[in-house]
Amino acid sequence: MKKLLFLCLIFSSFSSAESNEPPTVVIIGDSLTEGYGISKETAYPALVEKKLNAEGVPVRIINAGISGSTSASGLERLRWQLKNSPAIVMIALGANDGLRGIPRKATEKNLDEMIALARQSKSVVVLAEMKLPPNYGKKEAAEFEALYSRLAKKHSVRLIPFLLAGVAGDSKLNQDDGIHPNEKGNQIVAETVGKVLKVELEKLKSKDAPKKVSAGK
Repeated sequence: MKKLLFLCLIFSSFSSAESNEPPTVVIIGDSLTEGYGISKETAYPALVEKKLNAEGVPVRIINAGISGSTSASGLERLRWQLKNSPAIVMIALGANDGLRGIPRKATEKNLDEMIALARQSKSVVVLAEMKLPPNYGKKEAAEFEALYSRLAKKHSVRLIPFLLAGVAGDSKLNQDDGIHPNEKGNQIVAETVGKVLKVELEKLKSKDAPKKVSAGK
């Protein structure tokens, strides 16, 4: 009897420890997410994690950004990251697709499959929109951007209108290449991403909170 009680106490302590683990957010992206040219500690995923934890929103963020990545590599990388049982999967891919002239249909198909897989695994999905540089032309840029809103609507997922909002095109916020945000630029990206993730994490917390049962008469 004592042995059984001891085992129950151990199991209970393990369960308690697991329940206290903060939810995991996986951000699958390219060099913009990885933090090209700066340290990972100053890249936006790390800044978002620090910011949200300081605001009382516990979270563990996995920076799954790899420089040079296109949407074609996203599905396999997502399958690997789903082993971490993320509460939220943020997809920030497609910039390199556009810059390299990869057909939009291929990009849309790859992102579509990623979203479907993440939702099938019960993860909340956040999709970050990418834009093409102005020199690609208005028509091309508009058609590229449209695929993100189309996917967000199709799968009913949260869309970040533009990952680099307030940063793109500002020399003070970008590195010498004019493409990758510097440390100050990443702080602004962290604000953009942090606001969205905070809302989604609070929704999950509210959903998982035990419901009060009113006393019967």
